[in-house]
Parts: sequence; C-alpha cells; structure tokens
Amino acid sequence: MTERPEILFLCVHNAGRSQMAAAFARALGGSQVVVHSAGSAPGEKLNPAVVEVMKEKSIDISNEAPRKLTDDMGLNADVIVTMGCGDACPVYPGKRYLDWDLVDPAGKTVDQVRQIRDDVERRVRNLLAELLMSTSEEKGTL
Repeated sequence: MTERPEILFLCVHNAGRSQMAAAFARALGGSQVVVHSAGSAPGEKLNPAVVEVMKEKSIDISNEAPRKLTDDMGLNADVIVTMGCGDACPVYPGKRYLDWDLVDPAGKTVDQVRQIRDDVERRVRNLLAELLMSTSEEKGTL
C-alpha cells in the first residue's frame, strides 16, 4: 500500500455509481487518498439524477464527466473497486479488487437513486476506514 492509498472506482459508463463513489472518497478522504473513477465504455454525460442526489449531500459533481479507463489508472491503483462491469473491466495482476454489487442508477427515479447513493456512501466510508487504518499501521502512527 502506498503512503496515500490510490483507489480506482470502475464501472462501464462512469456516469453514476463510480462517480458517486469517487466523489464521496474525495470528500471524506481528502488529501489522505488519491481517487480516480473511470469506465470501460464511458457514457456521454453524468446521470442527472446522480448529480441531483449528490447535491443533497453538499457534493457538487455537475462539472465531472465520464472518463475512459487508462492503464496508468489501473496500474497505479492500490485498490480497484468494480461496479457491475464484469468481463468489460480489465484485470491488472497483483491488484486488490473489490466488486460492489450495486444497482445501476440508469433509468431509476430520484428516490431510487438516493437509496443507491446511501449504499455507495456506506461502502466508501467502510473502505476508507480500512485503508486509512492500514496506512496508519504501516507508518506506526497508531
């Protein structure tokens, strides 16, 4: 694990789940983590319902755009969190993978997207707690 853990949130379109996860990780982890989000086949724009429900948490992702996964993102990540991309996401040997089984917010109502957002936030909080605890242990700062 690097001094500042690098997390890559990866899904197919990078228009919903991975964008929410990355935004929560940036907001909650601050300068203690490096965060990327990408898609194996990025969409054209973020899901408007996702942008709306994130604003309810005082996180503005309206200026974000779906990004294409690069090998650098995958090779530099300490943890790769996949979200419903199955075989569409490449595998980088030696990396720690987590597969989060999350409902795709595409075509869902705002109420349904809120539930997905809350699930994503809970998972990100748990991941950050684990990663930052591990980093503190490695530094001997506990």
